[in-house]
Amino acid sequence: MDIISHNRTAWDREVDQGNEWTIPVSAEKVAAARQGEWEIYLSELKPVPRAWFPDLKGAEVLCLASGGGQQGPILAAAGARVTVFDNSSKQLARDRWVAERDGLEITTVQGDMADLSTFKAETFDLIVHPPSNLFVADVRPVWREAFRVLRPGGSLLAGFVNPVDFLFDEKLLDEGILQVRHALPYSDLNSLTAEERQQLYDPEDTWVFGHSLEDQIGGQLEAGFVITGFYESYRADGAIGKYMPSYIVTRAHKPKA
Repeated sequence: MDIISHNRTAWDREVDQGNEWTIPVSAEKVAAARQGEWEIYLSELKPVPRAWFPDLKGAEVLCLASGGGQQGPILAAAGARVTVFDNSSKQLARDRWVAERDGLEITTVQGDMADLSTFKAETFDLIVHPPSNLFVADVRPVWREAFRVLRPGGSLLAGFVNPVDFLFDEKLLDEGILQVRHALPYSDLNSLTAEERQQLYDPEDTWVFGHSLEDQIGGQLEAGFVITGFYESYRADGAIGKYMPSYIVTRAHKPKA
């Protein structure tokens, strides 16, 4: 299975179906961001603290695996020089559409989040990474590449899914029943039989992976980052949200030389 190619096609399909992460930000929010009133989300419900951001005026910002016309246009309207990098051409088209609608300058680049070789080392002051690394089988290269392209003193703001979310039997979860079924880390390739996958999902749906905290947090530390911020956030709905948050968001710095 070519996971990157499969998920690229699957996310193009998600755009066509109106997935919430593919709905562009409104012109009103862009206008407010130009006046200094803005916020972005790296989870469903809780905005990233403004104190986590550097001065955005003229800052080089990489929105990593962050297409969809949401984070990138807001940061561009706030004064940043934004590059949106995403695997899906249709997600990137959302950002270009907002840029044209609202007169923003946004660069879009298509590719695999684990391979940022198109960028030179120490290119960006800030990387913004929503909870999208569940669509790659190995998350550690994502952290290593983010560290490489970030300038010393720069920050990585990253959201990801709590691996506990992947413990439960998904069919029963849809009925509001939390029954532990899967060992962690979770993989659509290995944690389900072919028959179960066929029953639960359309063949064209995304393949997902529930990475361990050792890979998510430990992987950032191993890459060289120093974690300086942390919070959890709940899903908007679903049985799990009654008991625990489903998202983790971290702020990490690349130390100055």
